[in-house]
Amino acid sequence: MISERLKKLFVFLESSPNDPFLLFAIAKEYEGLDEQEATLKYYQQLTSEHEDYVGTYYHLGKYYEKLNQPKEAFDIYNRGMEIAKQQQDKHAWNELAAARQDLEYNDDF
Repeated sequence: MISERLKKLFVFLESSPNDPFLLFAIAKEYEGLDEQEATLKYYQQLTSEHEDYVGTYYHLGKYYEKLNQPKEAFDIYNRGMEIAKQQQDKHAWNELAAARQDLEYNDDF
């Protein structure tokens, strides 16, 4: 089901197809509607087409945690930390590092 807000976001996306914030907003809207496939599609589109949109990594990692996919969450936090380091964005790096630490995931399985 597509909400009115999603319909508006898609209209905006038609006008600005390269705007990562619109893709992010669409992913968050689908997440709120509990549409797993669409949520992942738009988050993954962001990480592939707008790799430097660092905010994606925290939210996608949290979504993976919600889906009980700790390895995917751990990996996406690491990837986001690399991007944040390249951008010298200490705030984003710290948030991602804290999320990764709170994950309680051991990659030595």
